[in-house]
Amino acid sequence: QERLVESGGGSVQAGGSIRLSCKVPGYMCGNYCLAWFRQVPGQTRDGVATMYYGTTTYADSVKGRFTISRDCAMKDTLYLQMTNLKPEDTGMYYCATINRQCDSTYKFDSFPYQGQGTQVTVSS
Repeated sequence: QERLVESGGGSVQAGGSIRLSCKVPGYMCGNYCLAWFRQVPGQTRDGVATMYYGTTTYADSVKGRFTISRDCAMKDTLYLQMTNLKPEDTGMYYCATINRQCDSTYKFDSFPYQGQGTQVTVSS
């Protein structure tokens, strides 16, 4: 089973920026929903952003601050650009894919292809 690999997490002060990367096999740039999830300790793993071909969706809490994108031509990589970070953005971030159109009802466990997570910590 394909295993995705995230990178780019770290610590930053509020207002700063971080870009997360996720290596995704090239064939997953086709009919696959590409997604980023976030988990805060003691809480569920919630969707942050999704992309299906050119269509993107975002959680209300990150709209206008986060951007999901992909480079399928050269790097086979999914990105999450995070700007104007807030302490409440702190958490473990996971990328995940599923071979169908995105659906807001999908939970993280619905995605058969998952990464191991990368930690983002935002201090005030």
